[in-house]
Amino acid sequence: MEATCGDFYCTRIEAVLFGKGKVAALGHELERRDIKRALIVTGKTLGRSKLLEQVKQGAGAAIAGVFTGTAQHVPASTVRALADEARRLDADAMISFGGGSPNDCAKAAIMALIRSGGREIPMFAIPTTLSAGEFTAGGGVTNEETRVKGGVYDPRLQARVVILDPTVTVETPAWLWASTAMRSLDHAVESAYSSRHQPMTDTLSARAIALLNAHLMSSLTAHGDDELEHRMQCLIAAWFSIFGMSNTRAGISHALGHQIGPRWNVPHGVTSCITLPHVMRLMAEIAPERFGPIAEGLGLRFDAANPKMAAMECADRVAKFIGQFEVPNRLRDVGVPREEISSIAETVLEEVKRSNTVGRDITSADLLKILEAAY
Repeated sequence: MEATCGDFYCTRIEAVLFGKGKVAALGHELERRDIKRALIVTGKTLGRSKLLEQVKQGAGAAIAGVFTGTAQHVPASTVRALADEARRLDADAMISFGGGSPNDCAKAAIMALIRSGGREIPMFAIPTTLSAGEFTAGGGVTNEETRVKGGVYDPRLQARVVILDPTVTVETPAWLWASTAMRSLDHAVESAYSSRHQPMTDTLSARAIALLNAHLMSSLTAHGDDELEHRMQCLIAAWFSIFGMSNTRAGISHALGHQIGPRWNVPHGVTSCITLPHVMRLMAEIAPERFGPIAEGLGLRFDAANPKMAAMECADRVAKFIGQFEVPNRLRDVGVPREEISSIAETVLEEVKRSNTVGRDITSADLLKILEAAY
């Protein structure tokens, strides 16, 4: 047997509060950190929602203002606007409320404040989708001229507290809830077959996959307290799916999504619906032995001595799972022109090389094969 060894690096998250009504604990978390001028960061839809009042009530007197200018794929102009608003209000914290866009915008704005000589301010996160960006120390930002997505990464950008409360997710559209769940599924799968995987991340991945399979459909069809509990389990799945990813890093499906999204204005959850099964089939050829946790989460038999058949079955099962929901699963369904798909290959290849999670060199031809299959 091979000797087991490794390193698991923890993040700067101090607390994850989860359960129905936990938004009410926000004020206590702000008070115990002496926060007096927090800025809520959200988008236009939630900015008009009664759910925002729950966040305000939870925070109490510590709110200095509300910024509602975040937008999909985080255009650089929204980051600048948020940083300016934080300076104007002399904010001493940011509270992201919503999906990946408020999270990334807040993190990028905090980074801008630090780089301009300002002080580091903490972030608190209240997600309303399953994209799980609230658990990372990085954020994507789109150059509005080139439509190429870059980003920022720094341990200081990690949220101090994440509050998972199903009651603030009830207005999230079904397509957005389901597609961001596939983003979490993508996190879990790509953590499992990363060349940096380890026992802790394998365990988190398997459990996240199992929870999504058990609860996602019911979270969209149940009512009352049952709906809230199924949503709570999905939020926990999103947490587990990404908690180890700072150790494993993301793979090809994420790299594709980072460029497909801003290039053709496709939500990142939807990009996962489109790319994940095809990337899984490539990885089943390259490293089928890493699919054990994925098979476990899907309830499939996995023979470590002959793993390729099970790895391919995992890819087929994930494609079938995605197909149950009313989400796009082809590039043509989201208006991507076939003649343009090769334009992102080199940028994606650069990210894949940087992350170095596959275990062998990936070529532009590999990526084009995936994009053609996804079309």
